[in-house]
Amino acid sequence: MLVHDTVGTGRSQAETDQIRLSLQARYDELSAEYEHAVMQSHVLRLVEVGDTAGDDQADSGTKTAERDTAQSLLRTILERRAQFEHALARLDEGTYGFCEGCSAPIPVERLEIFPSATSCVACKQNRERRAA
Repeated sequence: MLVHDTVGTGRSQAETDQIRLSLQARYDELSAEYEHAVMQSHVLRLVEVGDTAGDDQADSGTKTAERDTAQSLLRTILERRAQFEHALARLDEGTYGFCEGCSAPIPVERLEIFPSATSCVACKQNRERRAA
């Protein structure tokens, strides 16, 4: 049986398909998580609107904090989902698994832990050092 290299990446079509299934599954999980968080946020708003009688500053502050936390969760989920969208696009382009900074292969162990990684460890560390 002939297994061909997929777009010069050194991966077989079966490996590429397996990676795609894994990335898509995580993207789908994040989409479901986002939809659930949106529903919870709507419920929180409905309760907040219907339950304001007798609120003091502490109650108002708690509700604001809960609303901020819900919005932060939604943003985080959307950011993570966008990372997986980007990983799927890179897989289609044949660049998945290669550093966007130096084009070196990203170690498989790193991709197993962080499947949407776009940089090798060295480039990631350099970027973090510059940001600090």
